[in-house]
Amino acid sequence: MKFHLAVNLERMDAETDLRAVRDHTLRMVKMADDAGFEIAWAAEHHALEMTIAPNPFQLLTWWGDNTSQIRLGCGVVNTAYWHPINLAGEAAMLDLLSDGRLELGLGSGAYQREFDRMRPGLLQPESYRYLQEMLPLIKQLWAGDVTHDGEFWQFPSSTSCPKPVQEDVPLWVAARSPITFDYAVANDCNIMCWPLTLPFSEAEKYRQQLDESIDKAGGSFTGSFALMRHAAVYDNEADRAAALGAIRSVLGKFGNLMLKRGDVVNGFPEEVPLEELDGNFRYDADMLEENLMFGTPDQVIDKLRRYQSIGVDSFIYYASMGLDMDVQIRSFQRFIDQVVPALSPSDDSAHHPSHA
Repeated sequence: MKFHLAVNLERMDAETDLRAVRDHTLRMVKMADDAGFEIAWAAEHHALEMTIAPNPFQLLTWWGDNTSQIRLGCGVVNTAYWHPINLAGEAAMLDLLSDGRLELGLGSGAYQREFDRMRPGLLQPESYRYLQEMLPLIKQLWAGDVTHDGEFWQFPSSTSCPKPVQEDVPLWVAARSPITFDYAVANDCNIMCWPLTLPFSEAEKYRQQLDESIDKAGGSFTGSFALMRHAAVYDNEADRAAALGAIRSVLGKFGNLMLKRGDVVNGFPEEVPLEELDGNFRYDADMLEENLMFGTPDQVIDKLRRYQSIGVDSFIYYASMGLDMDVQIRSFQRFIDQVVPALSPSDDSAHHPSHA
């Protein structure tokens, strides 16, 4: 199993120094780089202090300038917010500046609140259509001049400037629905999944959807299957309580954004009481500890082995959940020191020929 890190610039309140948050993300990424993690992921979000990420390429370029080996992943760009020529050029510039470390993740967005501001009139469930038009266009723009007359974008002959350094940039798709799995497999993309707070059975469902998509495509798939979970590794009750308290607080704000219940004031979402959200069992502390990548080092190792057994190639350690920065560092260091060695990667270079 390979390991990735996903970390956001996040502020839970206006008193938190944004420069300290900035420096914290780089510290985490450097830890991952030193530990041999494969990819560091930066998201795209807008007008939200809990996920400060208006342009992942800026953040990834900074990380790349301060690391030596770790690959730099956009996890993920919301295709509905970008023009194809702009996206192709920005992504290729990151690849150039990082000497070929780009991993480009494309997705369909999460929060309707963001769509209401960034792409008014577009419903989030319909945004996958932008992804399906964007993905082949990016490849064409990287290859040379292309004229496009599509449903969402039209432009005369143009190309990407610059071009990527890599001959074959790894492409990733954030997938949850069968139609997106089908599209990702048909276009030979790597796949990342996030089961949110749902149990292990949700990951099994994603694996089944992937297998069904592979069958539809004729049985051939050379991509990687990565799965992300909020993670916290603890060996004392204080850190355990801090992790569970932080994730429950963040979920109240996340529920606000997903269900549009509550206001967002100056970028800070109000925390909706968990009992007002659908599927309340997902927020029960015991269920969270069981479903998420929470626990002692031995408990986390056992959970990761379950994921490995269903064919998860890479685990994305999602660090951001409103947890105190010092506690985040302790948790991540335990993961590096006590968990990673127990699941040392096998030789699966066939998944990423471009990484060889």
